[in-house]
Amino acid sequence: MSRKLRFTRCTFQNPLRFAVLIVALCLPGKCLLAISCSVVQHHPPSEAERAMLASDYAKAAGLFQADLAGHPGDAEIAAGLVHALLHQQKVQEAADAVKGSLAAVPNSAALITLRGEVELRQGMPWIAAHSANESLKLDPCNPRSHLLLADLERLSSLYASSRKELEIAYKLDREDPEINAEWISTLPLKEKIAATEAYLSAPRGDDAEETRDWRMYLEMLKQKAAGPGKVCHLVSPVTATETPFIKLMSDATHMEAFGLEVKLNSRNARLQIDTGASGLLVTRSVAQRAGLKRFSQTEIGGIGDEGSKAGYTAYADSIRIGNLEFQDCLVSVVDSRNMVGDVDGLIGMDVLSRFLVTLDYPMQKLLLGPLPPRPGETAQALSLMTSEADTDDPGATDEPAGQTGQDKPVAQGAKPGQEPPVAESSASAQAHDSATQSASAHGPYDRYIAPEMKDYTAVYRVGQSLIVPTALNNGNRKLFILDTGAGSTVISPQAAREVAKVRSDAQIQFEGLSGSVNKVYVADEVTFTFGHISRATERVISFDTSKVSKESGMEISGFLGRETLYLLTIRIDYRDGLVWFDYDPHRGYQF
Repeated sequence: MSRKLRFTRCTFQNPLRFAVLIVALCLPGKCLLAISCSVVQHHPPSEAERAMLASDYAKAAGLFQADLAGHPGDAEIAAGLVHALLHQQKVQEAADAVKGSLAAVPNSAALITLRGEVELRQGMPWIAAHSANESLKLDPCNPRSHLLLADLERLSSLYASSRKELEIAYKLDREDPEINAEWISTLPLKEKIAATEAYLSAPRGDDAEETRDWRMYLEMLKQKAAGPGKVCHLVSPVTATETPFIKLMSDATHMEAFGLEVKLNSRNARLQIDTGASGLLVTRSVAQRAGLKRFSQTEIGGIGDEGSKAGYTAYADSIRIGNLEFQDCLVSVVDSRNMVGDVDGLIGMDVLSRFLVTLDYPMQKLLLGPLPPRPGETAQALSLMTSEADTDDPGATDEPAGQTGQDKPVAQGAKPGQEPPVAESSASAQAHDSATQSASAHGPYDRYIAPEMKDYTAVYRVGQSLIVPTALNNGNRKLFILDTGAGSTVISPQAAREVAKVRSDAQIQFEGLSGSVNKVYVADEVTFTFGHISRATERVISFDTSKVSKESGMEISGFLGRETLYLLTIRIDYRDGLVWFDYDPHRGYQF
């Protein structure tokens, strides 16, 4: 299973419910600790639902549309139609379908939640949060509302609160495919394997790509269970380092990039700094020279229209970055001898998520230091997060067994309403306390904003991607991925046409791990405003970002590349989803 948010699976609910369930629930301003809810009972699937389960989305949409014509405002039928449309990436049609159903039944909690799901897919999580809270006020027992809140809170690094909402959703409806899919990631390894096998044993409405991701995820879990049990760990006596950038030529246009010299088993590798990539990735020739030990097969994808490439994972006995040395770490290997330019591979900055990461472009150096400890927190074991096998939960920690959330003070998270706005219902102070106090010895925990980080920008996080709310020409906010691996800043044609003229340009080539992009356009000058930075860029490259949007579960309007970032100092706290952008005209070149 790919590590992405999934918001488009179909769910089939029946108004009939059974088995009274008592759940703890916090709404804005008060906590209702004894809500009686009934567990959802599912009926045998209709013809439209069977088509959906069989992944025949076009047929399912037609059947749902016909059923809805005879039952305007029916939330169950509307949900089926909307999810079928979203699976076909027909986002605007899905939004229109929800709007039409709400016109018939404006106070339907289920339909308001459905509207929130579409708003999230449209790339407006701050608006989806309002829909989720509005729905819960009308029906605190709606499992889909709790699922939507769980997704929104996870996006905002509120991992403890998200887990609590997911627990409620799962208790209310264990048969909903999407709730079940997200619950699997919370299980211990052996249970996770069994649950994933059960999930794959019957049609769930996933498309071919999603099913392939699930099978690869299952294989990774099995290999992890049968593997040597190695844990990537720091062996150096120091916990901070500073190391210079090296200059690389990374793409077909020979645009200069920045990288790090990393030692793999004492062999040097020139790895490009890439906040848009995940883990450590090297070519086959580099892996062979370094004597990396092959572990498992995998597939590696990225920007481009040629699809994923074959690859494998391998163990490195030693990885050295600056004066930090780590041992027994997994590395991904793309099964080709060379990459574009003089690059030996990529180093996704998420591998350093246990550190405060500083990319100082004016001084051309990387600094790694400790993250601010949460209140009452003991020192954490430091490691490189080089693969999915390290952890499934970005909010987890490596605390010693036996040390529970009840043993120490609560680490408070960011309150709703701070940028970017997040869901409110479980994020009140009491809900944060409850969620954090119930966390296991290894978390998860909610976002903690240390006093020295109060001016950082709160961003969304999906897997390795840091997603930054960005205003275009001082207009509406869109979502852009922070991508130091991309030389150019990129905007989708849809977003570009809202603020600039867009024209095709066959002379421009744009290449990623998955090959060249076929259709490339150019947008006239666009001003990007994010954090405390505003940067005007001429001739902005534009291409279709729908694949990235599908993988992220929400509309991604582009990538903030090096041409926008190379004059900045960027500090990243992956743990809490916080980024500090700083421009000092006295350091480096001027805007």
